[in-house]
Amino acid sequence: MNETVAIAVVQLCSSQDVSLSLAQLSSVLAELKPGAVDAIFLPENFAALAAPSAHQIGLAEAEGPGFIRNFIAKKAIETGAYIFAGTVPLAKRADGQMVPGQKVRAASLVFDPCGAEIARYDKQHLFDVDVPDQIGRYRESDTFEPGDAPRVVATAFGAVGLSVCYDLRFPEFFTRLTALGAEIIAVPSAFTAVTGAAHFEVLVRARAIENACFLVAACQSGGHDSGRETFGHS
Repeated sequence: MNETVAIAVVQLCSSQDVSLSLAQLSSVLAELKPGAVDAIFLPENFAALAAPSAHQIGLAEAEGPGFIRNFIAKKAIETGAYIFAGTVPLAKRADGQMVPGQKVRAASLVFDPCGAEIARYDKQHLFDVDVPDQIGRYRESDTFEPGDAPRVVATAFGAVGLSVCYDLRFPEFFTRLTALGAEIIAVPSAFTAVTGAAHFEVLVRARAIENACFLVAACQSGGHDSGRETFGHS
């Protein structure tokens, strides 16, 4: 890994509306001068948080590069940075097969500074939990199919392991990433305000200490138009 790596960690309060969410992200990225950072890390569900249309978004993205992926590719070129793009709902698996059962995959995508999509990791551990908040019942498995393989991507500054949010609660998953060579691990997240206050920081610190590596956690934060409240603390 390079001795010095300049990164930007983006914290958002994403909408259910893709256009609004990407406009917010675009405004934040406009603050970066081209070439100012080596990598940009985005939170889970950066393009649409708790959107009931996740399956429709996934279908649209499945038919080609897709609106969201085209947007991120363009921003990677504009900023001259790798972009670790939180999660995007995709209706196709990495092998090109459609996800069955009207479900999608929560895919964490990586784009290089030339705008090429160079890696994909599909979230393996789904958040099926009852939480004492306004939503109460979270069942990601109703919408998403779990992924089936860890992923480490080589970049110009080092090897980066990919994970997503709830994966953080499974230490053996992070051990696998470091065994595969990860020096930095991305953890795009949308922890609830309740579970985040109880566990988020200690989990991030624990995974970093256990594996003697850096963790980068870009988070959703605040009250969302879906009724969700997320913890932040990127």
